[in-house]
Amino acid sequence: MDWMLFLTFLAACGAAGATGSMFQPDQWYRDLDKPWWTPPGFVFPLVWITLYISMSYAAMRVAQIDGSQQALAFWAAQIAFNTLWSPVFFGLKRMRAAFVILCCLWVAVAATLASFTALDTITGALIAPYLLWVTIAGALNLSVWQRNPQFA
Repeated sequence: MDWMLFLTFLAACGAAGATGSMFQPDQWYRDLDKPWWTPPGFVFPLVWITLYISMSYAAMRVAQIDGSQQALAFWAAQIAFNTLWSPVFFGLKRMRAAFVILCCLWVAVAATLASFTALDTITGALIAPYLLWVTIAGALNLSVWQRNPQFA
């Protein structure tokens, strides 16, 4: 394991996580009409910590494979969209724009999953839960937006 490479990818995830922690759910979010299947608040940091470690380990493995440039470009795109979502949803309170970002994030994660899997099946398996989580997040964002159209 290349610890410096892993820590570099983990630092990128840490920046995304730090941005998310700067724009946390506030009273505005708590007052929104949300679906019954909205996960409780304590689930989010636990899931994200697990995903960020998994994503970083997968990227570290792929980065050591010849011809991984496009796969790593997809990884970079997804972490950029990941970083952007919280400020738009919780900071600007723009659910429609946040949903567009989530759709872009979903495409970038799917491309990362496909390209990582093509290079190393273990890394694909490490990214798959992330795509599932982004799918759930997208459905939640869409549902909250539809239930609260005044905050589009």
